[in-house]
Amino acid sequence: MRRAFLLAAAGLVVGGRAMAQAFTDAQRDEIVAILREALRRDPSILRDAFAAIQEAEERERGEAQRAGIAAHRAALFDNPGDPVRGNPRGDVTIVEFFDVRCPYCKRLHEDMEQLIRRDRNLRVVMKDIPILGPQSVLAARALLAAQRQGKYAELHDALMRSRGEPTEAAIRAEAQRAGLEVPRLLREMDDPAIQRRLDANLALSRSLRIEGTPALVIGDTLIPGAVPLAQLESLVAQERQRPR
Repeated sequence: MRRAFLLAAAGLVVGGRAMAQAFTDAQRDEIVAILREALRRDPSILRDAFAAIQEAEERERGEAQRAGIAAHRAALFDNPGDPVRGNPRGDVTIVEFFDVRCPYCKRLHEDMEQLIRRDRNLRVVMKDIPILGPQSVLAARALLAAQRQGKYAELHDALMRSRGEPTEAAIRAEAQRAGLEVPRLLREMDDPAIQRRLDANLALSRSLRIEGTPALVIGDTLIPGAVPLAQLESLVAQERQRPR
């Protein structure tokens, strides 16, 4: 009981003004005095309080993300304009938010390619979110322009495997190798409709509290960061077993 009270008191100190308003000045002074004495005797209390607060924040973030996925399910899974890799009629869908310049996205790309080859009933929806600067924006525009020529996957593979920056010259070269009509590509990259699509992707990522790339959505779960192939296969298997 005493330790639980001390953890609550530590939470009061860490939690700040909103929690403190529930107590009178005299009560706050007494809590602080007890807490100081307890911390002198057992400093681990503060560590436990921070851990409890972090756990509560992570739980709240997870609940908010699940609610966001439910609210934006159509935009996530059923936008007909989104590029799709794998089987367009697959029974499990992964939504991948990525930035071409993100090294973790490049690492994930290799595992995702293996996953798509192994699982012929998997659908992957691509959400370009260029968050790492102007060259990310340039590359994302190029990818969406390549989609209009039916070459999204080819250019995406080339840019994700490249170790150089996606400059205009590099994009031109990769597009040429991928069999794209380069003049048309460059012209359509400046189409305002493409920028509107990128803006919509970015707005969607903010609605889901995505804080970086890559981020995956499978079912009602958001997975931040690059995860290994074995974990991807496990997540897909779990989603496949869920009742529809």
